[in-house]
Amino acid sequence: MKKVTGEHILVAVKEYVLMSIGMLLYSFAWIGCILPAKGVGGGAAGFSLIVCHALEQYFGWEVQIGTMVFLLNAVLLLIAGFIVGWNFGIKTVFCISILSLTMNMWQTVLGPDSPLPGIRDLFSGLHELEAVLQVILGGLLAGLGVATCFKQGGSTGGTDIVAMIINKYRTISYGRIVIYSDFVIIASSMLVGFHIDTVIYGYVMTAVFGYTVDMIMAGNQQSSQVFIVTHDYEKMADAITQNVHRGVTLIDSTGWYSKEKSKIVMVVCRKRETDMILKFVKSIDPDAFMSVGSVMGVYGKGFQTLTKI
Repeated sequence: MKKVTGEHILVAVKEYVLMSIGMLLYSFAWIGCILPAKGVGGGAAGFSLIVCHALEQYFGWEVQIGTMVFLLNAVLLLIAGFIVGWNFGIKTVFCISILSLTMNMWQTVLGPDSPLPGIRDLFSGLHELEAVLQVILGGLLAGLGVATCFKQGGSTGGTDIVAMIINKYRTISYGRIVIYSDFVIIASSMLVGFHIDTVIYGYVMTAVFGYTVDMIMAGNQQSSQVFIVTHDYEKMADAITQNVHRGVTLIDSTGWYSKEKSKIVMVVCRKRETDMILKFVKSIDPDAFMSVGSVMGVYGKGFQTLTKI
């Protein structure tokens, strides 16, 4: 059993603090920027906004967006648990919970009956911006928040869970699932009374959001190929497969200087998973030699299907 040191505790605390900050930014982007601009977006938050609007319009029920986000993700987690297994990380559950709480908090604090009018007035200047500028700012802040969460190994649920369920039966790239689902969610907002300008703002927000996440996660490339040279290759391979849930390939190698035979651990992962792998490498073998490269296209299970050439 691995010994837990003070350094491990500090690293864990830092990760959870940064994930909380990321979710705080993401929720503010929705409540403080996108919602006042009468905008909409994709993912669990966008779908929750549409459902809340429909419930209020047709039934007179007022449900806070954060509560709907939590209920939606809880249902998705339950379905995914029976289909693909209960392999959800504590970080995913943590991020979903913090996201729901902070969305409700911002909706209360920035609302007309705010218990903290000073904070509400502090951000009142955002309402004076043009609607399209509010949506763009919301996309930037939301992208910054989600990227911060991804870099710590967290997940906001929603589309991630849907992608996990779909890939159980069919291998479709994560990016394609996000694009399709966001397109349908935003377009469906017109069915509950939103206008065409709301749909346009939604697509603008989604484009800005996606570009921001890509830039923060080190460029437009979505996948990384990692080579790890270490004597603890079995322990390293087990840690990656059990915690990152990525396939690992062991390649025979010989160090020409030392003439020692060993194994190279090779893994292909999403860009946002690279930092998580680096942390496992550092904790298992700080002296390991490794290289990380961006790959243009990855085809196979968990990535894109091999199309006809």
